[in-house]
This record gives sequence, structure tokens and C-alpha cells, in this order.
Amino acid sequence: MALFRRETQRRVNTLPLVAPSVGVLLIWMIIPLVMTIWFSLQNYNLIVPTIRGFAGLDNYAYLLDDPALWTAMINTLVLVGSVLAITVVFGTLFAVLLNQDFWGVGAARLFIIAPFFVMPTVSALIWKNMLMHPVNGLFAWITRSLGLPPVDWFADVPMLSVIIIVAWQWIPFATLILLTALQSLDEEQKEAARMDGAGPLSMFYFIILPHLGRSITVVIMIETIFLLTIFAEIFVTTSGGPGLATTNLAFFIYIRALLEFDVGGASAGGVIAIILANIVAIFLVRSVARNLDA
Repeated sequence: MALFRRETQRRVNTLPLVAPSVGVLLIWMIIPLVMTIWFSLQNYNLIVPTIRGFAGLDNYAYLLDDPALWTAMINTLVLVGSVLAITVVFGTLFAVLLNQDFWGVGAARLFIIAPFFVMPTVSALIWKNMLMHPVNGLFAWITRSLGLPPVDWFADVPMLSVIIIVAWQWIPFATLILLTALQSLDEEQKEAARMDGAGPLSMFYFIILPHLGRSITVVIMIETIFLLTIFAEIFVTTSGGPGLATTNLAFFIYIRALLEFDVGGASAGGVIAIILANIVAIFLVRSVARNLDA
């Protein structure tokens, strides 16, 4: 009982010190959210400023009837799912390779992790103009050297192109997290497995992969939060096209807000995006919690 009283008193004493920062944080979060919800319920188009007033749920009804919204949602799921699969697979592979002792392992780790620190806009420009350009790009030069016609990546396979660019940026992140987790694996456990005759594949499947389970879940959770808001790569390379082929939910909201000047519709799209992101976050957090309890 005395310990409980001391703990309660300590919390009461520290409350005045914590309250200002918590208040600022709540204001920082709540005001934009409240304004977004408010504008989503209004008729507010900058092109037609004379039409104003309360719209109720009309903006939401119009968006839900718009096929472009559903296309953007499907594109978002395809983009996020594909990048997650690529980054987890290659991140695990690179982490296992970089966990070995070989000459130049420090330089190899540096080169593998370096792309994560390249700004998304710069990365997209490099891939667009230096690698995937159908005339002057490196890939076009390689295909012409092999006697094959060059591929116009952003016209023929636009979604695949964006997936490659985004995955290239996020593979280093997955590699770094998984490599850190691998370095905590008990060497005696691996040595015992070798003495029992376990080969490389058996050791990877039965020892390394289970050990990385929690870290892979954390990678998926963190990457999903950021991948749902991918914008710069799409804006620089395809501008959401051709048509709506690479328009994800974030770019769809950008089109409604800054190209069509429909503030009310864009705000409604933002609220829908918030709801979907929170649904995804709930499942991810529960998955992480289950893995941690296990």
C-alpha cells in the first residue's frame, strides 16, 4: 500500500511537467484532424467559390461512387503488398549474407544500407532518367546490346516500375533491422545444429527464420505506415498515370485537392484514408503484440 501511494504521489508531482508537452502534442494532432473532418462536410471548391454551405455526407457519397477511388485503393494495396513482399524477402537474404565474415563486409553493409538515406525525389529522378529511360537509360543500353528492343518502363509497366523504385529504397531498412536481429542469435545454437548435421537450408528454415519472426513483423508494421503515403516517387515518375494505373490513395487526394481544387472532396478522401490506415494499424499492432507474447 505504501508503495502504491508513493507511485501515485510521484505521478501527481510529475503531471505539471508533462502536461504542457502532452497538450501541445494533442493540439498538433487534433486541430488538423478536426479541420479535415469539418471541410469534408462542406461544399468547398476553389474554382466555384460562390457555392458554399454544409454538404453533410454528400462528399463521401460522391467519392464512394467514383470508380477512381476504388482504383486508387486497389493500386495502394498492390503497391504496399508488393513492396512489403520484396523488402522482406531481399532484406532477409541480405541480412543473412551480411551476417557472414568475409573480406569487405563493412563496405558491403555500407553500400546495401546507403539507398535508404537517398531522398525519395532524388531516387525517383535517378531511376527515371538514368536507369529506366527508354532511350538514354542504362537498362535500354543493356537491352539494345543484347539485340532486344528497349522497354518503356513508365508506359508499358508503370506500376512495376514504381514498385521497383520504392522497394529499392526500403530494402536497406529491412536489411538493417533484420541484420541487427540476426546478430543477437546465439552462436551456440547454430553450432549445435551444425553438429547435428543440419545443412544451410535446414538451419535457415528452422533456426534463423523463427528467430527473425518478431523483427519481420516490426518491419512490416513500420513499412506499411510509410508505404500507405507514398507520393514523391509517383509524382516524379508517372504522375499517377498512364490514366490511373499508378494512382494510389495519397495521389488521388492530391489530384482532388491541388488539381481539381475540390477541398471538400479531398478532405473526405483524407478522412477515408485515415480510417483505412487505422484499420490496418489495428491489425498490425495486434499481430506485433501476438508475436511479442509468443
